[in-house]
Amino acid sequence: LLAKRVVPERRAPAATIVWIMMIAGFAVTATVAGKLLDPFSLSRLLAVTCAVSIAAGLLALVAVAGVEGPAKAAPDAKASDLVPRVPFRDALQEVWRESAARRFTIFVFVSMLAYSAQDLILEPFAGTVFGYSPGESTQLSGLQHGGVLVGMIIVAVLGSGLLGRRMVALRTFAVGGCIASAVALAAIAAGGIVGPAWPLRLSVAALGVANGAFAVAAIGSMMMLAGQGRSAREGVRMGLWGAAQAIAFGLGGFAGTLASDAARWLVGSPGIAYAWVFAAEALLFVVAAVLAARAIAPPVASNRVAPKPATAGVVQLEGQR
Repeated sequence: LLAKRVVPERRAPAATIVWIMMIAGFAVTATVAGKLLDPFSLSRLLAVTCAVSIAAGLLALVAVAGVEGPAKAAPDAKASDLVPRVPFRDALQEVWRESAARRFTIFVFVSMLAYSAQDLILEPFAGTVFGYSPGESTQLSGLQHGGVLVGMIIVAVLGSGLLGRRMVALRTFAVGGCIASAVALAAIAAGGIVGPAWPLRLSVAALGVANGAFAVAAIGSMMMLAGQGRSAREGVRMGLWGAAQAIAFGLGGFAGTLASDAARWLVGSPGIAYAWVFAAEALLFVVAAVLAARAIAPPVASNRVAPKPATAGVVQLEGQR
């Protein structure tokens, strides 16, 4: 919807606002829920979880109410201007054959895999290695998402002054955010070896800021790259990248927990096992930085392909109507 309904020069700021609202929801929910969970009990956990779920459901209903609006046809539209419909599979294949779209899809998948792999293991890591209570570990996630929010705002403010070189700025922030995320994850991995003496909260906050810088640059690049290539395929590109992001996000959480369990079975020590997993995520972010440098590039005028005109049969049929 953003790619279709927002003019190209406003797509990146619009997507940034949407992403910031999502991260703000994470941060507020984790912080408030963490405070309400202590002193911990299963009944308190059930009550807090139900309250959060009901609030999220109601907000979702409000958000989607009338979001698409009534369909309106352009008053000056002509039959000769119509673009013939094609099957979704064919449209997807057309987009996948575009090298820029394909490279960016791979970057999105790898980076979001690295981004989400720590999502479900950070809290048990804090509890097992650093002795955090369930409420404290939940608040730690709130600290991380708060850092993400700060990183996103910093990049949004700095990037707004580089309008003439926006794509170059987005690539710089995406690569830098991935590298900084790798460094922060390496620091958290070191915490698994050192133990409670390590400044875990500082490392997690740094990870959040780095993740925010990378995320807002990636989503901004996504919105700007959506219009490159064959015209009338913005929605397909966004769908492809959104699917890559969603699959990687779900797979990352599963892979992170599976890897941590397997590492604990292999090495026995929980701290070292978690350190291995965080170190592997850091390497993924390094790979994502290399992919970002190749995938996010300024638009090339010759890349855009005009849509095929409607066939004579379609025009004739429209004239008969």
